[in-house]
Amino acid sequence: MSEVVNKATLAKGTTGVLASLTTGQKNEALLVMAAALRREATAIITANGEDLERGRLNGTPESMLDRLALNVERIGSIADGLQQIVVLPDPIGDTLETIERPNGLSIEKIRVPLGVIGIIYEARPNVTVDAAGLCLKTGNAVVLRGGSSALSSNRKIVEVLHSALAETDMPKDALQLIEDPTRASVDEMLKLNGLLDVIIPRGGSSLIQNVVLNATVPVIETGAGICHTYLDSSAIPEMALNISINAKAQRPSVCNSMETLLVHRDYASKSLYSLAEAFREVNVELRGCPETVAIVPWALPASLEDYATEYNDYILNIKIVSSLDEALAHIAKYGTKHSECIVTEDQAQAARFLQEVDAAAVYHNASTRFTDGFEFGFGAEIGISTQKLHARGPMGLPALTSTKYKIYGTGQVRS
Repeated sequence: MSEVVNKATLAKGTTGVLASLTTGQKNEALLVMAAALRREATAIITANGEDLERGRLNGTPESMLDRLALNVERIGSIADGLQQIVVLPDPIGDTLETIERPNGLSIEKIRVPLGVIGIIYEARPNVTVDAAGLCLKTGNAVVLRGGSSALSSNRKIVEVLHSALAETDMPKDALQLIEDPTRASVDEMLKLNGLLDVIIPRGGSSLIQNVVLNATVPVIETGAGICHTYLDSSAIPEMALNISINAKAQRPSVCNSMETLLVHRDYASKSLYSLAEAFREVNVELRGCPETVAIVPWALPASLEDYATEYNDYILNIKIVSSLDEALAHIAKYGTKHSECIVTEDQAQAARFLQEVDAAAVYHNASTRFTDGFEFGFGAEIGISTQKLHARGPMGLPALTSTKYKIYGTGQVRS
């Protein structure tokens, strides 16, 4: 039996116990897990150092190493995430609808766990804890397959969490980590019908597309983040600057950071040069259309491929457009249905943008960096869904549930 099948089988075997746990039992397990992470922070950082060293030797960009790096503060934030999940309402067992039929049948629609969730992700060890916390709170077992770049960190984190779970009513086998770093382990998970109930990919577009195109297990697609900000002609320059700098440079390695800035020609003629200088001060490389390069001499020419690239780095495309229509057309062509923003004082333009842009999150006068489970008040998120079935946008606890109908009768038979 392979590692993948063995660990998925162990996880599947816990679903009955998980379904019977009370909210109090689940919350107690999360609190013990959070305390263990803080207590074992030094050991986790040591393991993380192995990953960072390996990444530097392999030439991993600094922006990606930043996503991978752990320190006491970040581990504390990860533990805080578990505690935030504790205070969130447990959706399991919620009655969503009650139907009383003329024949006397009473029907209840309730929330239930999805079952066993497989999560395939890349270089962010915080996902290991976030995923475990959200899945266990909702009574789901979870099989994690992180990227090879974070293998030492993930292995130590799961070891710590297993030790913590052994002190609680939560079965430790409900949390599994696939340690095989080869592509074969991913391919095997994608076909594990009967053991995995759903797969959630988190990472770059190539990972996500591989999962979506090859899985026979149902998939909740989390999309790549080619996010845009459109500065309309009426945008207030100071607001536009603050939002644009935040959306690109506050943390460029994440999926809700901006990759292309669309600028109305009237705004560009007055304020683009000073905005470009602000980007240069925070070390953002600019790539622009011919009009942009004419205004900003240090900007490099942008190619069509650039507009279709999720950089996750200090690189930004700038394109000057003549109208909202042109901005909408560009977003429709290159956007990944993640997060899009308009900065404008024209309420009609804002309303049209919010209505017509097809994305999980659309913003008026606010940074796309807010597309996040914490910022939406969901606690730690399992991912940001860009599809339209089951869940869309930041996925918190309710997104990890399905439904069941309970039907109560008094001897009715169908004629």
